Amino acid sequence: MELIDIPAIVTGGASGLGAATAEMLAGFGAKVAIFDLNEAEGKLLAEKLGGVFAKVDVTDEETVQAGIATAEAAHGVARVLVNCAGIALGIKTVGRENLPHPMQQFRKTIEINLIGTFNVVSKFAARLAGAQPIGEERGVIINTASVAAFEGQIGQAAYAASKAGVAGMTLPIARDLAQFGIRVLTIAPGTFWTPMLAGLPQAAQDSLGQQTPFPNRLGKPSEYALLVQSIIANPMLNGETIRLDGAIRMAPR
Repeated sequence: MELIDIPAIVTGGASGLGAATAEMLAGFGAKVAIFDLNEAEGKLLAEKLGGVFAKVDVTDEETVQAGIATAEAAHGVARVLVNCAGIALGIKTVGRENLPHPMQQFRKTIEINLIGTFNVVSKFAARLAGAQPIGEERGVIINTASVAAFEGQIGQAAYAASKAGVAGMTLPIARDLAQFGIRVLTIAPGTFWTPMLAGLPQAAQDSLGQQTPFPNRLGKPSEYALLVQSIIANPMLNGETIRLDGAIRMAPR
């Protein structure tokens, strides 16, 4: 699919991987809608890219529907969805003083990372299913998991479970949507520089990057965006979770 004048939606698009993806899509001529809770940063980036912003909570069905409607009113039926919205949580199953993992935090992580992803996917696909195909396909959905889905570290039970769920639903959703000509893929990044890592001391960031065999550094958000572009361009990519990790295999901590 060529991206010129193609309407696209990026969740979590105000920063990090989502912002880099929004910038890439706009650079190739797509009409970008940014969904995020960060209204200030989201509006600023949308204005810079000539796109549109919608304040969307991915766990809330009404705001997702409203966001899709806003994007469509501005650009037409969206053909590309990239789900980058998510949170990272570090809490052990049994913590200090033998206290169990707070269930509220576990549920919140699953609700945003997994259920939120599916919420946007299903609403987006339901609208796209009735649109006319462009060539042999109607559109592409790209979700974001993590290598933690396969090698979750200490304290990542909730996060790893949420991302494993995203990876696990990729093929079934691709099979569900094949009849409509909608492809579905997931990217599982390794250690990438994101706002979540920006708060760590530089020494800690360097240490994380050095765990990657090659390139021996943190991944760049632009490299995530580059894979998004490649997936959109190649119609035979479908139903797969692609690791983007420089050959890293995460240690327990």
